[in-house]
Amino acid sequence: MLTKIFPFLSWLKGYNTKTFRLDFIAGLTVALVLIPQSMAYAQLAGMPSYYGLYAAFLPPMIAALFGSSRQLATGPVAVVSLMTAASLAPLASAGSEGYIAYALLLSLIVGTFQFLLGVLRLGLVVNFLSHPVVNGFTNAGAIIIATSQLAKMFGVYVDGKAHHYETIIEVCKSAVHYTHWPTFIIGVGAFALMFVLKKIAPKVPNVLVAVGLSTVISWAIGYQYDTKADISTIQSEKTRELVASFNAVMKAKPELEAKQAEAGKILDEAKQSHNGMTVLEAEHEVKTLQFGIEELSVKGAELRKELRDILLKGVPTESGMTYYAKGEVPAGAVDDGRTWRLKVGNRALKTEELTMMGGGAVVGEIPQGLPSFSIPPLDMRAIPHLLSAAIIISLLGFMEAISIAKAMAAKTGQRLDPNQELIGQGLANIIGSMTNAYPGSGSFSRSAVNLQAGALTGMSSLFTSVTVGLVLLFFTPLLYHLPQSVLAAVIMMAVIGLINASGFIHAWHAKKYDGIISVFSFLMTLAFAPHLDKGIIIGVVLSLAVFLYKSMRPNVSTLSRHDDDSLKNSVMHGLKECQYIDMIRFEGPLFFANASYLEDKITDRMMNKKSLKHIVIVANGMNDIDASGEEVLSLVVSTVRSAGLDISFCGVNETVMAVLERTHLIEKIGRDHVYSTMEKAICAVHDTAHKKSEENECPLTNVCYIS
Repeated sequence: MLTKIFPFLSWLKGYNTKTFRLDFIAGLTVALVLIPQSMAYAQLAGMPSYYGLYAAFLPPMIAALFGSSRQLATGPVAVVSLMTAASLAPLASAGSEGYIAYALLLSLIVGTFQFLLGVLRLGLVVNFLSHPVVNGFTNAGAIIIATSQLAKMFGVYVDGKAHHYETIIEVCKSAVHYTHWPTFIIGVGAFALMFVLKKIAPKVPNVLVAVGLSTVISWAIGYQYDTKADISTIQSEKTRELVASFNAVMKAKPELEAKQAEAGKILDEAKQSHNGMTVLEAEHEVKTLQFGIEELSVKGAELRKELRDILLKGVPTESGMTYYAKGEVPAGAVDDGRTWRLKVGNRALKTEELTMMGGGAVVGEIPQGLPSFSIPPLDMRAIPHLLSAAIIISLLGFMEAISIAKAMAAKTGQRLDPNQELIGQGLANIIGSMTNAYPGSGSFSRSAVNLQAGALTGMSSLFTSVTVGLVLLFFTPLLYHLPQSVLAAVIMMAVIGLINASGFIHAWHAKKYDGIISVFSFLMTLAFAPHLDKGIIIGVVLSLAVFLYKSMRPNVSTLSRHDDDSLKNSVMHGLKECQYIDMIRFEGPLFFANASYLEDKITDRMMNKKSLKHIVIVANGMNDIDASGEEVLSLVVSTVRSAGLDISFCGVNETVMAVLERTHLIEKIGRDHVYSTMEKAICAVHDTAHKKSEENECPLTNVCYIS
């Protein structure tokens, strides 16, 4: 009982110094990969990079302690990070305090949902995400993730658009206008280094090498070169006017938002008092303010783009640096050789200390110390908006985790409990939400590293968490100069493994409709990005629709003798059919949705086969039956016999027979008309059905191909 509640107690059996050493080395190795990956994935999720370290601190340990897999490495992963960003984008600006609060709340909801599924033993609900849908979604997600990092690789800044492809077009336009070449070279160089090391030295931690080397280079060459400047030092009238206009918009927007919040309260009060006129006036006020806010948002985005596109040249003077628009440097003046840009965000600019960027972007300062422990604020208005995304993240994250765990269990011979794994993943996200961690899941790459490094128990994940904790306590200053483009390269390198074109081909070969579903899920996910939940929901609905259609129209075939002496589908194998006996095989449960379909098929055969004397329903594939199915069977028996024919059944399983017994339909059919096998049914009805027969050879007893 204790090991069911605390699965980690089972690790202690036979635990020794050798096991400890292997787990320690594996845990340390995973941590060296996890630290840079987690920071990269945090940015993919729209969070400050150091929140990735928070998500890599306690969740791996909690998931290992309460999960069932001993080698699964939990923490930030690419797809869940992308889903997090997609679900939070409509609610707040990426990286803002509100955005972070929603991310922690999302983690709490995801964890609670997973935990409840595990406790209630409902792990099978993940089967609603079929393999073709997940394959299509994962391939699209990999492309979206990789392309979302292009802005960091080129060193440009753009606002997100309504559709992902529109954002990428803007990134390309900005890159054509201006690319920060040191950023691009460092990013591409880091990617190439990781790729080569992975090929020629797979045991070397390529991510750590690339991160460490690029950080040292960044520090040595002064890669980041930001400074503060007063607006008076910018000798460009156009730039000063744009800054003034931008600040006016950014200051007006919060005022309108405050008025909208007040109008919303008045509207709620009016609805409660059932004052129709006041409700109409309040609704009009809310909509007017909303329109004004949207107009300011559009205007602010346009001004922000214009400011970001301005390229300046800095000229050193005795009083400091003076900035001129590119191409407007006075004759005789010598600039410092850098191209300067204004750092523009979603807030008004401080004109007395504008941030001027003369280099590339780095991770910057990371708060030193462990994350504080607190329950995320429960915003009841935000929960309904987050719920659908939380469910999809829960199922998708768990599916990824359990798939990885099963693959490793096949190698180690370990027994897995999917529901216990749900409990472990759920608790990891719940505890994580209380320690500033956004949603995470099992990682394929880090789990593979964990297994290859020799991990034998979940203690390796404890050592991983301890290592991350030590980094947070003592080593965060070493990460200050890590270039953002290198984190982008880390993400791009990680998602290469998610692209699996052969998955589409495999699904097509298995069933054509599975291939179509996979491709359609892929295209819809790309089309609706960044609203990824829509793509996967469309795929799930399509899968369910195909399943229902197949259930409503199961395979109903006539059997004839094949040359291997078995009875097979006559149409599929080009076999002649008996004129007097029709062996009708029904494949699937007989229930309300398809019962009339069986009735129609039998009626068609009665009308088309004029010499027909006996119908035998082969029920081997009929694994269940409901009241509607039983009613139709009763009607079919009456219809067939009233037409002067006879009907029998063979291969009826125990479940269906129990229903026939309880409803007394067995008496109507006749116990002597129910046979255990097809061969016994043929032997029993053949002679009677073939009296005065003109058939020289019966296709049920002889092999007769259509000539």
